[in-house]
Amino acid sequence: MKKLAGLVRELEEQLSACTRCGMCQAVCPLFRETGREAGVARGKLAVLKGLIQEAFREPRRSLEEISRCLLCGSCEADCPSGVRVLEIFLKARAILTGYLGLPRAKRIVFQKLLAHPARFDRFLNWAAKVQGLFIKPADDLLGTSCARFTSPLADRHFQALAPAPFHRLIAKGRPQSGMGRGPKALFFYGCLIDKLYPEIGRAVLKTLDHFRVEAVIPEGQGCCGLPALSAGDSQTFQQLVAYNLDRITREPFDVLITACPTCAATIRKIWPAMAGDLGSGTAERIRDLAGKTRDVTDFLVREVGIEPAGDRENVGKTLLVTYHDPCHLKKSLGVAAPPRQLLQALPGIDFREMAEADACCGCGGSFTLEHYELSRAVGRRKLENIRRSGAEVVATACPACMLQISDLLSRGGDRLRVQHVIEVLAEALYADLEFPA
Repeated sequence: MKKLAGLVRELEEQLSACTRCGMCQAVCPLFRETGREAGVARGKLAVLKGLIQEAFREPRRSLEEISRCLLCGSCEADCPSGVRVLEIFLKARAILTGYLGLPRAKRIVFQKLLAHPARFDRFLNWAAKVQGLFIKPADDLLGTSCARFTSPLADRHFQALAPAPFHRLIAKGRPQSGMGRGPKALFFYGCLIDKLYPEIGRAVLKTLDHFRVEAVIPEGQGCCGLPALSAGDSQTFQQLVAYNLDRITREPFDVLITACPTCAATIRKIWPAMAGDLGSGTAERIRDLAGKTRDVTDFLVREVGIEPAGDRENVGKTLLVTYHDPCHLKKSLGVAAPPRQLLQALPGIDFREMAEADACCGCGGSFTLEHYELSRAVGRRKLENIRRSGAEVVATACPACMLQISDLLSRGGDRLRVQHVIEVLAEALYADLEFPA
């Protein structure tokens, strides 16, 4: 315990900023469902202070409490004292996991697969070929699937692996996005777009082409590292940061864009805060990269400039669209208006705000894998607000939120489409999103 207390003491200065005012309690989606004080930020921070003082003698239970968090950033965004809650929790998870050891299953997933992008790709390519033996379609409109047999996935409706990942599609040929006509944008597509939603990646390229932006796509991209770090595996996180940094910085570019707010927030905020062990020279490169990183909707509105795509008065039937704010986009990156501006600029779109648009959907990345019932409980509030909006399409700017909302709607029998904002935009710009043969 003395050794553990010494390790956690590294966080003592950051922990002291918490005044226990309770503002985090008012905005925490988990507290709203459970009423547990230990579930809110100040309760978790109290656990860490207790470890420093050796008052808590159960480090494994402490890790469970620290890990029982959506990492949505609601507490940090509303904290009057400016406590860097997410950074503290991620560091604490890494410290406690380093002390206790990573569970065998997670060690295999993270250190044997995720840490080696080529191996990870081969494994998922194989899984995509055989998945039909284990899953079946659940909802044709949403594109969800469910398990054929009793399994850990039995209660879920989920997105099947794409027949071909995004990186393989672009290797066969893609549009020459705005070659030489505008800013050069490096596209970091991330795991979910690559493996589950390649159509989002296609929409990004088509949109960049329309706005005369040259797209740079480094080969062999890996995971941004947040799933591993969230599980306390700082080793895999550091390895993936170094791996991606090498590929991203091989050629010059003006801006790094993503269509995944989690990747954007990780590169802009988590990489500089958590990758210090890679050396001072590398840290400087990371800080420079963080300053260039933008969400694609923010980039299009603020740096490219978006004008209405047609005459709104002469369109026929309109499509009723509502929008869900991803936590990492609004609360971590402060981006809320740009996605709405894109939707409102399109002819044929009748945009309608849903109630509590910025309330967490309950996904939380790996949180929904480990705490599915609690994740669904948080999501029910989002589901009801979507229903009340009367929308035909739920737009969002996060593939992880798309997974969660699709599950909620599919299990509820709701006939709505779920799309990324960039897909809605690309559909308005082009009738055909297919790559040339």
